[in-house]
Amino acid sequence: MKNKTIFTTMVAAIFLFPAASFADIKNGERIFLKRCAMCHGTDIRGTGPLATKSVPPTPDLTTPAFKKRLQDYPGVIVSSVILRPNGDLIPKTLRENGVTLPAFTWTVKDFRDLNEYMTGIILKAR
Repeated sequence: MKNKTIFTTMVAAIFLFPAASFADIKNGERIFLKRCAMCHGTDIRGTGPLATKSVPPTPDLTTPAFKKRLQDYPGVIVSSVILRPNGDLIPKTLRENGVTLPAFTWTVKDFRDLNEYMTGIILKAR
């Protein structure tokens, strides 16, 4: 019984640690550069080559307003990828500009890595 309690406690602790302790920032950067930077730019300021080709243009994610949104809703980055609040805007912009992204099956780890990478850059930006 004691071993079962210790095991259960250890498993629970794994899930209670902050995501950053498990995040692979390099993987997050790789995903960002392959799938996001073409619009958001490598600096996350909406400076990518396709940034002005969408309506509305790609936003600067380093603004105080977005930083506050990130603070108020830490899942905003992941939810933007999953829920696509702008509907077909991203696929439409890519399609209209001849950009084809290879198929990508997102994992929970990928979301965690991307979120930690982007959050770090956004919060460090001045």
